[in-house]
Amino acid sequence: MTTWTISQLDRKTADGFVTTAHWQATAVDGEHTASIYSTTSWADGTVNIAYDALTPETVLGWVWESVDKTATEAALAANIALQKAPVTAQGVPWSVA
Repeated sequence: MTTWTISQLDRKTADGFVTTAHWQATAVDGEHTASIYSTTSWADGTVNIAYDALTPETVLGWVWESVDKTATEAALAANIALQKAPVTAQGVPWSVA
């Protein structure tokens, strides 16, 4: 399951309209966790709801229009799959773990 959150919004003080959303997508499968942090920006006037009227759902909708949600969630799932079945390892053969 993937949880999407908005951690911060950048806005113009003159009109209160958002220019950038800072977001994070986190997937958890048992003891394994993978996350992606990114930002999505819009040109002036692209998003046209005043800051005080925004909800997390509204901003996430904007993000999902700009980001490939399916690909992002697939990347998180692939990361967790690698955690469960690693294809590489680190260490030296003479060191006892």
